[in-house]
Amino acid sequence: MAANDLAAADPALRRVIDAVETARAERVALDLRGGGTKAFYGEPPQGRPLVLAELAGIRAYEPSELVVTVRAGTPLAELEAALAERGQCLPFEPPRFAPGGTVGGMVAAGLAGPARPAAGSVRDHVLGATILSGRVSLERFGGQVIKNVAGYDVARVFAGSWGILGVLIEVSLKVLATPPASATQVLELDEADARQRLARWAAKPWPLSASAWDAGRLVLRFAGARAAVEAAVADCGGTALEPGAAASWWDALRDQRHPFFALDAAAAAAGESLWRLSVPPTAPLAELDGARLVEWGGALLWWRGRREPHAVRAAARAAGGHATLVRAADKRGGAHPPLEPTVLAIHRRLKAAFDPERLFNPGRLVAEL
Repeated sequence: MAANDLAAADPALRRVIDAVETARAERVALDLRGGGTKAFYGEPPQGRPLVLAELAGIRAYEPSELVVTVRAGTPLAELEAALAERGQCLPFEPPRFAPGGTVGGMVAAGLAGPARPAAGSVRDHVLGATILSGRVSLERFGGQVIKNVAGYDVARVFAGSWGILGVLIEVSLKVLATPPASATQVLELDEADARQRLARWAAKPWPLSASAWDAGRLVLRFAGARAAVEAAVADCGGTALEPGAAASWWDALRDQRHPFFALDAAAAAAGESLWRLSVPPTAPLAELDGARLVEWGGALLWWRGRREPHAVRAAARAAGGHATLVRAADKRGGAHPPLEPTVLAIHRRLKAAFDPERLFNPGRLVAEL
């Protein structure tokens, strides 16, 4: 689609297109920015800043169809407030980290919160997208309906791409109704016992929407029909957490405001770092003996300690998973896990197809891209 035709009556889009055309002519890379809340995550941003906050607004919202179409610069808080007014939500609970995050940043990062095992990933909820490619061409993929099965789900490629493929202009998302009832239970357990119970409970028909083990406590959140929630609470036991306190606790975990994630400058300077390990639920990774927090039924291990990056990644690989360095004073060893050669080859072909001039977010995902 010719970019100039659509931008004629859209000043915000016109400015973005002009910036990309200029960068292309000058052979200057661009650092795509929404609210800047994820600058700490992944590899360091590089290039001339291109702020996309002007590309804002909810373009279409059909509560009865469970679909919303939003411009990429729309504040995430604005979208969540609009959904809440109609009793709906983004079920994957994207982490917000700080005020000011945008919908485009949410999709580009592809990060989901505590509800990920029950609700699915960001990618699972992307129905369609409009992007500005490195050829300065507007491309539309997918649609605005849930039952859209024509062709490949190209739009979903942009979820978790960290902006290396193009400028996300607009995205259509599947949303869900907010569960009518929820309850949080706390059980005093060590990590091994918590993992064992979670493995056994996986076969139960509980409406378990999130779980987290931290400092000797297993915290479970049930969400769904009131009768199902009450039955699960009675079955699992434990101590109930008051609703207000429970909401605050899960929000703090989702947004990494929980004390576990606090890594001050002194600790970082002393060599401490925060890692995110995606591993099989039964992999305890006992050799990582620092501070630990377990989410997603055991499949997500947050680890904070002092180990060389290669040792942490080796432990994750041995367990059948991978590790991402989230916070550290030195990320020269790479933040995201290295890509296998065949996977890297696919990424390179995608990069060449969408951004042949290598304009967008160079190295933000991995150094080779």
